[in-house]
Amino acid sequence: MVLVIMLFCIKRIYDPTDDADGYRVLIDRLWPRGISKEKADVAFWAKNLAPSTELRKWFSHDPERFTEFTRRYCLELADKWEEAKTLCEAASPHRRITLLYAAQDVRCNHAVVLLDWLENI
Repeated sequence: MVLVIMLFCIKRIYDPTDDADGYRVLIDRLWPRGISKEKADVAFWAKNLAPSTELRKWFSHDPERFTEFTRRYCLELADKWEEAKTLCEAASPHRRITLLYAAQDVRCNHAVVLLDWLENI
């Protein structure tokens, strides 16, 4: 039996790239404004793991809604095992996977929720 341990981390896509990022995965449904594909240096775009358009619009990055957003997003993620499996298979040769997001708030965003969900599946 081979046990492969992947280290997931999160980072704003607007932050400079770094060799320590490892496998870079964009987790937003929409391509981030003002950043070229070359500059983004994204290896995989997991847009199907992003919150639904309806949930994203409802949340509107309001920190007061983050707890409820987290609950609703986790319900959406419960139906996304195949997308998570695809991501893990694509990233499997790498030890470190950096989940990239565009939100300005580094504490109240979907990447925080997705990171926790991926670490616990």
